[in-house]
Amino acid sequence: MYLIFDTETTGLPKNWNAPFTDTDNWPRCIQIAWQLHDDMGMLIEHQDYLVKPDGFTIPFDAEQIHGISTELAEQKGIPLAEVLEKFNSAMSKTKFIVGQNVKFDLNIMGAEFHRLSVENPLQELPVLDTCTEHTAKLCQIPGGRGGKFKLPTLTELHQYLFGVPFGEAHNATADVEATTRCFLELIRKQQYTTEQLDVQPDYFKNFSEANPKEIELIGLKHINLKKASKKISDALWAKDTGGVSKEEIKENIKTLEDATFAHLHNHSQFSVLQSTISVKDLVKAAGDAEMPAVAITDHANMMGAFHFVKEIGAYNKSVQAKNAEAIEKGEEPTAKEVKPIIGCEFFVCEEHTNKSVKDYGYQIVLLAKNKKGYHNLAKMSSIAYTNGFYYVPRIDKKVIQQYKEDIIVLTGNLYGEVPGKVLNVGEHQAEEALIWWKQEFGDDLYMELMRHGQEDEERVNKVLLEFAKKHEVKLVATNNTYYCAKEDADAHDVLLCVKDGEKQATPIGRGRGYRYGLPNQEYYFKSQNEMKELFKDLPDAILNVSEILEKIEPYELARDVLLPVFDIPEEYKDPEDAKDGGNRGENAYLRHITYEGAKKRYPEITPEIRERIDFELDTIRNSGYPGYFLITEDFIREARNMDVSVGPGRGSAAGSVVAYCLTITNIDPLKYDLLFERFLNPDRVSMPDIDIDFDDEGRSRVMDYVIKKYGANQVAQIITYGTMAAKSSIRDTARVLDLPLSDSDRIAKLIPTMSKLSKIFGQSEADLKKKFRADDLEKIHQLLNIHDGDDLEGQTLKMARTLEGSVRNTGIHACGVIITPSDITDFVPVATAKDSDLYVTQFDNSVVESAGLLKMDFLGLKTLTLIKDTVKIVKAKHGIDLVPDDFPLDDEKTYALFQRGETVGVFQYESPGMQKHMKDLKPSVFDDLIAMNALYRPGPMEYIPSFVARKNGNEEIAYDLPDMEEYLKETYGITVYQEQVMLLSQKLAGFSKGDADVLRKAMGKKIFALLQKLKPQFLDGGEKKGHPREILEKIWKDWEAFAAYAFNKSHSTCYAYIAYQTAYLKAHYPAEYMAAVLSNNMNDIKQVTFFMEECKRMGLDVLGPDVNESYYKFAVNKQGAVRFGMGAVKGVGRSAVETIVKNRQEDGSFKSVFDLTKRIDLRAANKKAFENLAVAGGFDSFGTSHRAQYFHDEGDGITFLEKVIKYGAKFQENENSAQVSLFGDASEVQIPEPMVPPCEEWGTMEKLRREKEVVGIYISGHPLDDFKTEIKSFCNANVACATDLPSYVNRELTFAGVITDVQHRVSKNGKGWAAFTMEDYTDSFEFRIFGEEYLKFRHFLMINSFAYVKLFVREGWTNKDTGKKGDPRMQFNSFMMLQEVMETYARKLTIKLNITELEENKVLQLKDTLVNHKGEHPINFIVYEMEEKIKVNLSSRRQKVQISTELLHCLEEQNVHYKLN
Repeated sequence: MYLIFDTETTGLPKNWNAPFTDTDNWPRCIQIAWQLHDDMGMLIEHQDYLVKPDGFTIPFDAEQIHGISTELAEQKGIPLAEVLEKFNSAMSKTKFIVGQNVKFDLNIMGAEFHRLSVENPLQELPVLDTCTEHTAKLCQIPGGRGGKFKLPTLTELHQYLFGVPFGEAHNATADVEATTRCFLELIRKQQYTTEQLDVQPDYFKNFSEANPKEIELIGLKHINLKKASKKISDALWAKDTGGVSKEEIKENIKTLEDATFAHLHNHSQFSVLQSTISVKDLVKAAGDAEMPAVAITDHANMMGAFHFVKEIGAYNKSVQAKNAEAIEKGEEPTAKEVKPIIGCEFFVCEEHTNKSVKDYGYQIVLLAKNKKGYHNLAKMSSIAYTNGFYYVPRIDKKVIQQYKEDIIVLTGNLYGEVPGKVLNVGEHQAEEALIWWKQEFGDDLYMELMRHGQEDEERVNKVLLEFAKKHEVKLVATNNTYYCAKEDADAHDVLLCVKDGEKQATPIGRGRGYRYGLPNQEYYFKSQNEMKELFKDLPDAILNVSEILEKIEPYELARDVLLPVFDIPEEYKDPEDAKDGGNRGENAYLRHITYEGAKKRYPEITPEIRERIDFELDTIRNSGYPGYFLITEDFIREARNMDVSVGPGRGSAAGSVVAYCLTITNIDPLKYDLLFERFLNPDRVSMPDIDIDFDDEGRSRVMDYVIKKYGANQVAQIITYGTMAAKSSIRDTARVLDLPLSDSDRIAKLIPTMSKLSKIFGQSEADLKKKFRADDLEKIHQLLNIHDGDDLEGQTLKMARTLEGSVRNTGIHACGVIITPSDITDFVPVATAKDSDLYVTQFDNSVVESAGLLKMDFLGLKTLTLIKDTVKIVKAKHGIDLVPDDFPLDDEKTYALFQRGETVGVFQYESPGMQKHMKDLKPSVFDDLIAMNALYRPGPMEYIPSFVARKNGNEEIAYDLPDMEEYLKETYGITVYQEQVMLLSQKLAGFSKGDADVLRKAMGKKIFALLQKLKPQFLDGGEKKGHPREILEKIWKDWEAFAAYAFNKSHSTCYAYIAYQTAYLKAHYPAEYMAAVLSNNMNDIKQVTFFMEECKRMGLDVLGPDVNESYYKFAVNKQGAVRFGMGAVKGVGRSAVETIVKNRQEDGSFKSVFDLTKRIDLRAANKKAFENLAVAGGFDSFGTSHRAQYFHDEGDGITFLEKVIKYGAKFQENENSAQVSLFGDASEVQIPEPMVPPCEEWGTMEKLRREKEVVGIYISGHPLDDFKTEIKSFCNANVACATDLPSYVNRELTFAGVITDVQHRVSKNGKGWAAFTMEDYTDSFEFRIFGEEYLKFRHFLMINSFAYVKLFVREGWTNKDTGKKGDPRMQFNSFMMLQEVMETYARKLTIKLNITELEENKVLQLKDTLVNHKGEHPINFIVYEMEEKIKVNLSSRRQKVQISTELLHCLEEQNVHYKLN
């Protein structure tokens, strides 16, 4: 006998794995149906009962699925005890329990039996399920877990077995009927085994005879439960009072006329990828709607809180200004200020630390009444991220009880606890939840009502109103806002799709094949009138908003910075400090250590030095931040003790003598006229800000020290918000709208670099012309045309405009570190980040300091690592201890390097432009380097030619006033630095130090209002000192033009100092320096290639890796050549290198590859490491075998290298277990070394190709090295040009390269084409060649051949439908072997001779060379003279030569300049 049954329930369990005895977890049964069949499939009985709900209601969401309402069940249901009795009786007749996914139903009924303590056999009976891995394999529906087929639903199984889907699901009788049909059909098709069914072998034969045809439905009549429920609810509705009378509504409208409404439930862009509203838009929307207040309630975070309060502050200031203006005019002030309300929508779960259950919890809105409430929200938000994060940041009710003070609670949207339980669990549970919140919060709990026009909301609101009345909870109307205007709904939907990686075309819903989305377009920032209209039948819901607003006190989040307490020695502590929170003790200690440092820094402390130090200490005392210097001095001293390189300083802090004495900086400000007031203005109390450079590798060690000193709960990193930039917003939108990738890429490329969509659209043509270059303007016009279209591209652009600037993700600020006086969550909310163990502040870099946090910038500077590495290499090779800070600043060799412009790899001076200026300037003093560092940036660059000319005496050095010479002399009369403007304003016009700093700021930032105020002060002050007013006018005008470009000299000096150290090392220790440069760029193959070229130019050999000379990084060998680091070889890990180096240092060089395998730890170096080292040439120095031999096998499938490794392993094994002979001494067991197999060497190309595979570049040469002349003389482009075809349209490009890969293919229509990869010094690119061009040139496409190609770039095809041009096309005009180019194209040779360098022996040598290469090509001579710029062309009539690579090579060796053709 088979009992097939099914149930309908009040919902789903919270925990699917809970036992059935956990009755709180398992929902209630409200319908059960069963069919009992004999073993031949004959129906014996069928039953179907609704269960009377006893002490529970049926939630709306469950009713939506099966249609059984509480009312229907109460009318038609029978008591549970009766149902269980009948079901028990059916079970007594059966052998098996059967069902579709029956485990759920077993638990549901098991729980019901348990509730009434009724004995039953349910859990003992054997079970047959129609939803198993077996039926999944039958139906073969993709999409299951772990790549398996998905388990079929009843409908899918029915479709598979009978070819038709099954209609009415979710009615227990219908489900049972369909399940029975499927089950019996599966028996008929022998899909169960005789063991499973516990039957005789002939059972299936008998069953088939009894059921020869496909099993049919038994034809039960099903009641449409949804219709039945609707009939009852309609009758109840009619009986109801018919709602609120028209008179009452009128009355209500009148009452609401003067009431004000404010939105209390709004999400900003900080609810990541869930809202399109920026904080600015939110404040503006509230202002435009004349609301008295507005709240920000982002999901679990408070990232927007500070920006929000700041933005409202700014808005209120503008309101005050408008009102003051109105009063002045005698008008009535009408503008209203807005009150900020900070809130947060928390995920409140059962147990926030439990990460074994995916529990998102309920969404509850909490609002802060005042500053205390805000701090409580910050604590809860921090806990949600730091302890409660599991899929989402969560808290629980215990956390809320702890931090509930000064908090107002709204019950939330449909995902709130009370509404959510009404919908999904049951009204009794919802009521219990409400009682808990009421007990905790009393009158500060409000029942939140929303009306977005959804049926589920209406149902819930009905229950909520009853609850509110019963428990005296006040109502409040809200609208869950996610976008500003109704028309933004679509863009918001796109944003949700970006978040979930979905396409917008996917329908909204739950489950597979659906996506998340809001149900309609009502989630916008509605006006006061719209909200009043929605709630006109419930005026209290609107009126109570004002009550909430009255409870909220406005507060500021900005505050002065609080420093952590710095522990000073007892003798400096002042008892007064403890009473009034002063810092007398810190000031005294700072003065003491400053003067101690000064004694070390200056041979004699002159009155001038003393005056400066005292002035600085006074300013520091007035600023109230002596602790800042103590904290900084402490960790910098510690860094130096830990052997971490510290930069000489950066930014304006280098202007402080106190910082110099404390060794925070390493540049003497007095020596270079660096100003302290540029760093701390004595007239304005402000926070000092010292940025510190550490070497890349040591930075984290310093951070560890700070964490250890102040405690991990007082140190945090700073969050960054990754926003959608213009291009990414286009690409994201395109993905969601299903716009092809090629189109979205094309549109994105039209956006000028670093530009924003908001700066392109909605601008006048004149503005666009001002902002953009001509070539960009053309692209912008294309963008505007696309935007105006109604097609998918136009839609994409319109959406992207709305989404631009949305927060897409969060990250960590690269160098900012926060240190607080006590637990960081007392000051700001924190979160966690993927890449950091530290907390991360929820406020970003732009506001952390305003929020009162001490921020330190710990910057990692690669150049410091580079200097440190060079010093180590010099020490290892020469035994010299270099101290970079002691390098003399007048070293001739170093300046000679700058003068030659050989600054590749020199910090800040390596760009080609800078090299050119260095050659022109010929710097001879350190001041020249500081000035060039300041001038070489956009803007001031135009002053460089004049600076160079004045330095070299080609232009007169003039000063507007003789008094200016003192400060402008070092820069040859040109104002280069902000410090010069500051010093001159003091000297010429008697400005105070503070005013001078204000002037610098006003000019640099073009603050015109301030400049208007300062100009008369400057002119009058200058006149008082006896300077003519018109000259002062001219000086002011010059400053106005240039001061925006003037650079901070302190920063320039520090970085010029680091640059000088790198140049000094390059000049004195070229090989060691370049080895360090290569090591520091080991992970960037393009950079390694670039610096290897520089080594060649410097005449340094760069040798491949060698196990007897290489280390992990690049190094210098005894002969002074740079050795490749073994770490640069792929597959050779650090541990492999360590064991090789360790053994080499302990027991000397390796004699052979056998010796190597005998000695090193073979666990650290695997087979791959050996193979790649062999390919890269790491074993070449042994000289016993060439690279090919290591990979040769003599037919036994084992390469020679594998034999060597096995030999080494065997040898080590024997060493370790040396057998002791009878006489007690270890017997030498000789293991023979494997024979080196004879085989052919690899050709050059093969060798180079394999080198490139394991290192990423060619080491022992480049395939094109023999053709450098041809490439230089006959090519006008390179392979890299192919990646940027639009720049070369309608031009012929000629380039040469080696073909590294070729694939010949056949298209669908049978025509041949090929894809081939070409590579040169710059890049590699895969070309495609089709049609006749392919037939014409295919014989040139050979791997490892050298080709010379002429390629014409044609315009792209125009699409007839859209009129848009496609990408440019390539037309191959000719192919040629690179070896034949010289012969074909060389026509004449022109030799250039400088008259000053002509010497008889050189001329005779040149003559011999030309005579030795006679041929048919004519020669020309150009003799030139540089001073007068004269040149003479001379043609040789008789003497002709044969132009060849050999001849040109000879000319190069003799340093003769030549030109071909």
